[in-house]
Amino acid sequence: MELLSNLGINSKLVLAQIINFFVLLYILKKFVYKPILKILEERSDKIEKGLKDAEESSKKLKEIEEKEKKVLTIAKKEAQGIIASAEQSAKAVKKEIEDDAKNRVEKILQDANKKLEEERMKMISEVKTEMANLVVLATEKIINEKLSEEKDKKLVEKIIDELG
Repeated sequence: MELLSNLGINSKLVLAQIINFFVLLYILKKFVYKPILKILEERSDKIEKGLKDAEESSKKLKEIEEKEKKVLTIAKKEAQGIIASAEQSAKAVKKEIEDDAKNRVEKILQDANKKLEEERMKMISEVKTEMANLVVLATEKIINEKLSEEKDKKLVEKIIDELG
């Protein structure tokens, strides 16, 4: 100890400083270091929780994106099915309309042909009648006498048969 006193170091003062250091160390540990560690631990826990939440959110986002892709794929398939069905329906309606139009045209043509045939027959009949009258007139002029109605009719029928 003399050595220390020769150096100008007071041993009582050094001992008091060592005691003060340990008291200060104890106070700092109890009142400062533990709360700081607690705050750091809480902050570390919050960061870990935030990272876990972010990771879970990322996983959920990926799952949602996959589900969205699946839903979009299904929706596209359904839309294609609906479009195909609509096209088939449109083709069926188009064919039905075309068939109906063809049937109407055929009916109109048949009716027109029937009317033409009727008109033709009517004209032939009128021509035959007119020819018969002309034949009768010509015959009368030739014979210069009027035949009886019965003879007249037989003569007309004979001439019509020969002409027809």
